Amino acid sequence: MIFVGGLFFSTDSSSSSSQGIETLVTLMENPILVSAARSFNSIEETKVSFSETSTPNKYVYVFQREYATVDPSLVHYVGTDEATTCVGLVIRNRITRMTSVAHFDFPKIVDTGLTQMLSLVVDGNPNADLDVHLIGGFDDVSPSHANGISTSELDGYSTPLCAKLIETLQRRNEKFHIQTLFVLGHNTKRDSQGHAYPIFHGFLVETSTGSLVPASFDRTSRCPDEIVRRIRVTSSYEDTSWNGRLLETYDTKTDRFVIAPCCWTPRQLRPIMTLQNLSDAEVLVSCSTSPYAEGPDFVETLRRQWKYLVKHPDWRESFPKKQPRIFERTADGGWRRC
Repeated sequence: MIFVGGLFFSTDSSSSSSQGIETLVTLMENPILVSAARSFNSIEETKVSFSETSTPNKYVYVFQREYATVDPSLVHYVGTDEATTCVGLVIRNRITRMTSVAHFDFPKIVDTGLTQMLSLVVDGNPNADLDVHLIGGFDDVSPSHANGISTSELDGYSTPLCAKLIETLQRRNEKFHIQTLFVLGHNTKRDSQGHAYPIFHGFLVETSTGSLVPASFDRTSRCPDEIVRRIRVTSSYEDTSWNGRLLETYDTKTDRFVIAPCCWTPRQLRPIMTLQNLSDAEVLVSCSTSPYAEGPDFVETLRRQWKYLVKHPDWRESFPKKQPRIFERTADGGWRRC
């Protein structure tokens, strides 16, 4: 169930297939959520970096297709970035303050992904009031639909994902209070040539208060185990053990990263030999769903992943005996592999 401004939100749609997109369109025009989107847009982006000094605050970073549920007594901040056509979702229990963040990249993982997020957030109370924020996605539609959402055609990548998220939130029995809906048109800017870009690519949640700010992270703060976690994203599409699911990454109770294994195959490695020889511009066009919207380190990051895969073609070198890669918190807030 969806609530806005403390009131139950419903639409007149009788078709389940169109419910998500029609509800999304209505919510995007809701005065309360429009005002919240404008307020979020006015906040200066926080840049998170651990390069200069260690931080006394404890962070958890979530990569694409991952999720993490954090306990505010153990973690100060949780966030994600690098979202272009992806959508970041925050669900926070108003009473326990347990907070779950996911980085959704595909509609087919939404149903099970929400169940994964809620398993510790609801805490056995199906009537708990849950604050919800959706940030990410942008108007990556064709020019014929550039001025708004088309209810007849779900062009691009962002709109179908947003519609699926809204449809699933509305269909479930939990009480979801949408506080921020900074997606699609609200999160879009255009250059002089008409190319669309996201205004913000990420966010940071303060777990004690639930406050949310736009944020970007650098390589030092996208941790731990950056490269292996990135490789899991692409490999998981062909690893049947992860069908329809978000990637298990973080253990809430122990405040440890427990990076579950994911396998890659020789067939997945073959294109790398060709891709490595492409120019940066060719890599960008070949490997991105939104080449005009990617960050400046997108291609460099891909090349670092390919270098790792060439060096470690057998996934069992990274996950011996199919065991997870475990990282524990250090005294300065960083991470150390067990």
